[in-house]
Amino acid sequence: MALNFANNNSLSAITAIPASISGGGLNLISTQTASSSANLSFTSGINSTYKEYIFKFYNIHPSATSNLTFQGSTNNGSSYGVTITSSFFQAEHSEAGTNPALGYQTSSDLAQSTAFQRIFSSVSTNADDSGSGTLHLFEPSSDTFVKHFISTSSNVASAYEQNSYMAGYFNSTSAINAIQFKMSSGNIDSGVIKLYGVS
Repeated sequence: MALNFANNNSLSAITAIPASISGGGLNLISTQTASSSANLSFTSGINSTYKEYIFKFYNIHPSATSNLTFQGSTNNGSSYGVTITSSFFQAEHSEAGTNPALGYQTSSDLAQSTAFQRIFSSVSTNADDSGSGTLHLFEPSSDTFVKHFISTSSNVASAYEQNSYMAGYFNSTSAINAIQFKMSSGNIDSGVIKLYGVS
């Protein structure tokens, strides 16, 4: 068996990626910046173009101690309240090095509910407290299957680091074409959410 070797194995010599190789890149669709906002709603750009959409949220800071939540729409944002079933668990640890915990959070899951789904919990109004993370939404335009989502986030809640893991599905075969984010109480005082499509 003959072995083939590349004469030039330097990455700097690569000038283009062959067309047959998939890019797998993130394509920025839109950015929203909160400023004492009641909600941040993405009412365009979620369609059949991509099979996966990713929301990235950066330093979400509330006007009142509360939870970041989201819901979907099948009518381009005219209303939000698609039936959701979900699960939620969380790890936490205090700045003082005490009270470490890992557990399922029954108060944060939904079972065939049209309520807004919690992403992370109890961010305080302390000047340096906020939350960041990602939410993946899979094939929202499918007219055959339910729409799965999964989220991982990190937030500070009154001197506690909380790492939250949430997953679930919109129990609908109608296309999800809009997503709204809001705090469970008060406004989103500041923060940025970006929407990407995955190619």
